[in-house]
Amino acid sequence: MASGKPVVRQVAWLSILPQLLIMVTIVIIFTLLIERFITALTVAMITYLAISNILERGIPRNHRKGVLLSKKGDYLHAIEEFQKSYDFFTKHSWIDKYRYITLLSSSRIPYTEMSLVNIAFCYAQTGERDLAKHYYKKALELFPDSEMAKSALNMIATLENGPSNSANKRDES
Repeated sequence: MASGKPVVRQVAWLSILPQLLIMVTIVIIFTLLIERFITALTVAMITYLAISNILERGIPRNHRKGVLLSKKGDYLHAIEEFQKSYDFFTKHSWIDKYRYITLLSSSRIPYTEMSLVNIAFCYAQTGERDLAKHYYKKALELFPDSEMAKSALNMIATLENGPSNSANKRDES
């Protein structure tokens, strides 16, 4: 069921390589433990999927809760969950930095960046434009290449200045 809320998923395709390496390692371990290759392969794949599922649902649980609340339109509670996610991944930055291995995640965007952009989006949805801009700017300070933050700030500037004023400012720079 589509919620009509924007969801951006950017995949880091090179992250597939370490995940394949982990998968192959699990297959090798179970092949050494179980004589029949098909059985070993089946058990290894089930194990990999179980580990992947536990990591995906367990560690970034606040982020997942925030996404669900945001899709339901409960932006204030979503902000709380995204803030918890940001705090966790800031405190444990190595988990986010190596998310391809620690979370078996192929996301190109770090959870800290996603959290800030999602907080900003939620504030924008509640009409708190200044807070939205603050969090988009914070995202750009920490992640200067954040296309989502850049695009959102441009959109806010367009809304604030009107389309013609925004176009004139771009022409002048």
